[in-house]
Amino acid sequence: MYRAIKVRIYPTSEQSQKLSQVMGCARWWWNYALNLCNETYKETGKGLTQIALNKVLPKLKKAEDTAWLGECYSQVLQSTTLHLTKAFKNFFEKRAKYPRFKSYHGKQSCQYPQNCQILERGIKIPQVGIIKASIHRLFAGQLKTVTVTKASTGKYYASLLFDTSLETPEVVVTGKVIGIDLGLKDFCVTHDGNKTSKFANPRHIKKHEKNLARKQTKLARQKKGSKSREKARKLVAKVHERISNARQDFLHKLSKKIVNDNQVVVVENLNVKGMVRNHNLAQAIADVGWGTFINFLDYKLKLKGGLLVEIDRWFPSSKTCSNCLYQMSEMPLDIREWTCPSCGTHHDRDENAATNIRAEGIRQLSVLGTRTAAEGGEVSPSSGRKSVLRHSPVNSEAPSVYTVG
Repeated sequence: MYRAIKVRIYPTSEQSQKLSQVMGCARWWWNYALNLCNETYKETGKGLTQIALNKVLPKLKKAEDTAWLGECYSQVLQSTTLHLTKAFKNFFEKRAKYPRFKSYHGKQSCQYPQNCQILERGIKIPQVGIIKASIHRLFAGQLKTVTVTKASTGKYYASLLFDTSLETPEVVVTGKVIGIDLGLKDFCVTHDGNKTSKFANPRHIKKHEKNLARKQTKLARQKKGSKSREKARKLVAKVHERISNARQDFLHKLSKKIVNDNQVVVVENLNVKGMVRNHNLAQAIADVGWGTFINFLDYKLKLKGGLLVEIDRWFPSSKTCSNCLYQMSEMPLDIREWTCPSCGTHHDRDENAATNIRAEGIRQLSVLGTRTAAEGGEVSPSSGRKSVLRHSPVNSEAPSVYTVG
């Protein structure tokens, strides 16, 4: 199992200059190789492999105009080639967009795939030396790669990837099942079979919008290319960084709390990219970070042998009565509470949705032949393997097709 940690590093002025040169070489080689792949495909209808691209590097280092590439650590350039070929593979397998050219402006990065060491004083990197680092924890295992990044604020970070030689835990869904309804008024509403909890939306951008607007206005008034504009740009970048850090901190803490208390987490498979096309809600949706939150839940559950279940986005969780399964024909967003016309149960929209999402997740596990302790209690097998799970009671399972009663 691979584990990674991101730490802050503090290079000296000489080390910063060297890292900038290496990042510049890596960026230039990425753009050159990407352009070469595009031109080759236009002429021959075929792309270039990783080996074919690496064979171009010695010729460029010997050429007079590009001899400066020889000053860059060779493994960094070969690592860039690997990343480019992976980017093409992800594109052809429809996991990502077509690779794009990298700009001098914004975040810069380079990767050292070997010959790096972690010392008491910091991190030793080839041709750069020992860089002072703030390392708060380490994983037991072999250090595989060190990826150095320079943020738009000018800060340097290093991502350390370790091979822990541990196997991924076997998925065990014996335990508590929780359903999560994501929203904007409340960040999420959860239901674990016994109780319902609400977590407020922190609205990170709104807390900093006046400060951000003031500094963006100052940036817009500076002359392009001037030193004062660069200072103003860094001030704006620092505000964005503060917002991003606050969002990441909130999502990490909440996802950790949910994963620690539950073994199975059920969420809706939301079309976030489609939802942000609504200009009235785009900023609010982008600010909450639903996609990042689900990713955090997924990888943290995998580390403990838990399971993330994603139900269909068209599942009528909000307009279905969790008590009698009566389905309303319509449920506008402005209706936050409603009463079931069939059984008379009064529902909070989000609490009812969380209950239905949990029930649908349990139903999907049952259809897949998986057993689960559905009523919220921690239930373990009396003997034998922990992968043997209990069936959920019938009254907690939602039918595959809801009908209007």
